[in-house]
Amino acid sequence: MSEPSVFTRILNGEIPGEFVYKDDLVFAIRDINPIAPTHILIIPREPLVSVNDLDEAKEHIAGRMLVVAAKLAKEMGIDSSGYRLVINTGPDGGQEVMHLHMHLLGGRKMRGLG
Repeated sequence: MSEPSVFTRILNGEIPGEFVYKDDLVFAIRDINPIAPTHILIIPREPLVSVNDLDEAKEHIAGRMLVVAAKLAKEMGIDSSGYRLVINTGPDGGQEVMHLHMHLLGGRKMRGLG
């Protein structure tokens, strides 16, 4: 990535964001345009563009993202009722910000995908 993403700029304090979690590998913020009562973005600190940038050397980042999602779901009280995790990859996959991130969605019934 040539310029810092909006997520990197939020992490660096250049743009406001509502942080709900931070550690040495990932951080999480509330989505500014939520599509569910709970809509959190879980983002690696390392500016990976998408899932396609993950390999064996970076699999710990993906693992941390999932562990943090479960932790936040429990803290938000949606772990028992259920929630959805979404990672969009590339323009055809719906990715709008070219910095890997996972959506944690919950607080309402989601339509099934099958």
